Amino acid sequence: MTISIIGAGPGGLTCARILQKHGIPVTVYDRDPHPRARNQGGTLDLHADDGQMALREAGLLDEFFALARPEGQEMRKLDPAGVLLEHHVPAEGELFKPEIDRGQLRGLLLDSLEPGTVRWGSVLEKVELPGRLRFADGTTVETDLVIGADGAWSRVRPAVSAAVPEYSGITFLEAWFDDVENAHPELAALVGHGSAMAADGERCLFAQRNSGDHIRVYVIQSLPADWAGSLGTAEIRARLLDSFSSWSPSMLQMVTDNDGPYVDRPLYVLPVPHTWAHTPSVTLLGDAAHLMPPLGVGVNLAMVDACELALALAGSGSVGEAVAVYEKTMLPRSEKYARRLENGSQELLEVD
Repeated sequence: MTISIIGAGPGGLTCARILQKHGIPVTVYDRDPHPRARNQGGTLDLHADDGQMALREAGLLDEFFALARPEGQEMRKLDPAGVLLEHHVPAEGELFKPEIDRGQLRGLLLDSLEPGTVRWGSVLEKVELPGRLRFADGTTVETDLVIGADGAWSRVRPAVSAAVPEYSGITFLEAWFDDVENAHPELAALVGHGSAMAADGERCLFAQRNSGDHIRVYVIQSLPADWAGSLGTAEIRARLLDSFSSWSPSMLQMVTDNDGPYVDRPLYVLPVPHTWAHTPSVTLLGDAAHLMPPLGVGVNLAMVDACELALALAGSGSVGEAVAVYEKTMLPRSEKYARRLENGSQELLEVD
């Protein structure tokens, strides 16, 4: 069989790694010109019952624990005055959901693949059924199976589904803080080793430690998707100061003292449920299949999708049979999580 994965994110790379472990050839196509073309984002937690399970199947769990930060499981809940309301400190040896930077996880997976597995700079234009990939440079590839692991705005999804992402009504504005122990010691003390959050019913601040002495803060609000538009850093900061005017100075440092520009990240989701008619030569995993709010399950689900699909391909008599086996489990599971998180972004703004 010839298998083509579109997208070199955690889901696509996990699938490729497990397929290669079972001796199945696979090629991964990614639109980025090289693996360091863009920042891979902040930190994420990999759960013992899904993300870690996939890494165990990939033979990479020990390497993951060598990079992961168990102390990142610390969680602080504050009020807008900066008063600590709740505090979870992980127990000694607690490893249920340690944190790892997205870039570190991607690097771990990339390094585990056979040389040449990933074809960088491959911009997919469309999938022509039953299994032809058409790229922006005019080249085509014939393949037995196309696996769409290419995220929210998947170019593979239209081959099986007419669904398109919809704006959730919630936007995350990302702010970066570097060298925090020296340059931002008060913020470092406020956030601790893991995450800290506060909400007042209309807005929320969510801060996360990353490796390398970095912190990322997400300013969460219910605003139009294009609210930031062409606003510069100073204009955005002025609007934030107005919006958070009743919050304490200790909390306002999260929206005013960042290093560099803000990054606007409006949240999009796929309809619930999102399903499609079985197509033996095309399937989806991760955000391409079930785009949900970023509440701790996205990468974990993508990796367990990848694991189950790879194992189905290794254990089935045909590609079509493997895809049917995989989708029979994946689609109900993703619907269950999507329904649970359907209003999750809005709930971040609420005060318990």
